Amino acid sequence: MSMLDPTLPTTPADAAAAGTDPVLHAKASDAARKFEGLFITEMLRGMRRSTRELAGEDSIYHDRVNEDMLDLADTLVADAMAGQHAFGIADVILRQLLPSTALKSPTTMVALPR
Repeated sequence: MSMLDPTLPTTPADAAAAGTDPVLHAKASDAARKFEGLFITEMLRGMRRSTRELAGEDSIYHDRVNEDMLDLADTLVADAMAGQHAFGIADVILRQLLPSTALKSPTTMVALPR
């Protein structure tokens, strides 16, 4: 089951038990995880760009030295975070793509204060 949302199956065996095609589930899970990784990558790159723009002329953050290596590091960190379902974006996408899985298990609803 997912680390963030225990109602979502994470393995093909869990998907088969939940009544979802394991191949479809594996493809959807992979796509959702990759999208979450892409989202996190872009967020990290945006934060790095903002830091560079706000930095003074003499700041170490103003230089573009090793920018390609920092982009690679951002991508690796983002992929690791996506693999852990850090933001839960993949879980939300899976709930949208595989609604039968989400409907078979009860979910907790949280009431927002007015």
